[in-house]
Amino acid sequence: MWCSSIEAFLDHREAKRIAGKVDLIFTSPPYPLVKEKRYGNKKGDEYLSWMRDLAPRLVQLLSPTGSVVIELGNAWQPGSPTMSTLPLRTLLEFQEAGGLHLCQHLVWHNPARLPGPAQWVTVERIRLKDSFTHVWWMSRTERPKASNRNVLLPYSNHMKDLLRKQGYNPGRRPSGHVVSEAGFLADHGGSIAPSVLSLDSEADRIPQSLLKLSNTKWDAAYIEHCRNNFLDPHPARMPLELAGFMIQLLTDKNDLVLDPFAGSNTTGAAAQALGRRWIAVEMSAQYIEGSRGRFEDTLID
Repeated sequence: MWCSSIEAFLDHREAKRIAGKVDLIFTSPPYPLVKEKRYGNKKGDEYLSWMRDLAPRLVQLLSPTGSVVIELGNAWQPGSPTMSTLPLRTLLEFQEAGGLHLCQHLVWHNPARLPGPAQWVTVERIRLKDSFTHVWWMSRTERPKASNRNVLLPYSNHMKDLLRKQGYNPGRRPSGHVVSEAGFLADHGGSIAPSVLSLDSEADRIPQSLLKLSNTKWDAAYIEHCRNNFLDPHPARMPLELAGFMIQLLTDKNDLVLDPFAGSNTTGAAAQALGRRWIAVEMSAQYIEGSRGRFEDTLID
């Protein structure tokens, strides 16, 4: 839905209707960048205060076992090859203001990301390229709804071989851990995903259920829709894999997912494709119109 701001949505009757019913708030708010971008980011301490003030109002929308997940990128000091602590301070302030438990700090790693910041990485060559973002999973309770069985990764060839042979060298390892004779021989349907997420387009790195969502067609349909309707695509689009991964980890079929900073609405489209209900809030009517391109061929067979 279109609202002039997230604050306007929180004052809207729809927010009151869903209070206490949202199973997952998953969002990537505008990053705390040095310069203001056309998608409406705030800067510096103003950004920190804005996110802190939103926290308790967003938390009121959560169900008792619901979660809020925020993806937030890094920021650099203006004109300096040094990083800003603003993203981490913002996440800490959001957690405290919302009275939330930090369930886990995940990292979204994108090795294919373009080198940046350009001045320090490609011009002066004095820094490494910034290739990750922070993903904080928080909740009102220490034990929110969650199951890592929903996001199992395919076993490696080594593990498949181990399961087939039904044998390995048990005993005490240098770490002191004792490996039992049958401790690794149970087939659980896949391996447990790590907290550093680097889920690319290769089939062996994507949870099985996400294989039904075509990543190439996903963004291509969106870009084509924007082009055909003379719309500017959103400049900071959410990765499909990240949205789908967190939705599957933290929700069940028919649960309600909310993205209060929807942008091109990858969250809503991933939620619909995975059989969840969703609400997306965006202040740009143009981005909402562009997001219609997300809803072609998104239903799971």
